[in-house]
Amino acid sequence: MAMRVDVWLWAARFFKTRNLCRQAIVGGKIEVDGVGCKPARMLQVGDMLRITRGQERFEIKVLGLSQRRGPASVAVSLFAETEASLVARQARREHKRLFAASVQMPTRRPGKQDRRKIRQFKQQDT
Repeated sequence: MAMRVDVWLWAARFFKTRNLCRQAIVGGKIEVDGVGCKPARMLQVGDMLRITRGQERFEIKVLGLSQRRGPASVAVSLFAETEASLVARQARREHKRLFAASVQMPTRRPGKQDRRKIRQFKQQDT
């Protein structure tokens, strides 16, 4: 049994709509077995997918096919993420969290005097 890649990505809940799936595939964000594909490519159980969604990158193996978009608990059973992909995503998430914690945000928005000082400072550079 086989099914279209865009339908499977939608059913496995990687994207909210089939149109978003199609855009990702045409944009080169989806690879099947290491090769780019078209939305109508037929997907089979055992195929390896590399999905790039924003800053996240998934490497998954197709375990099941579903023509319908069901609950998330069913969608998770359609694929298995590789161990390397999972570790890399967690490391990226931790790095992002640590970077956000190290940046000191201002306690309030700049007032009128602060904006004047900022403008003067920027004009000194030019």
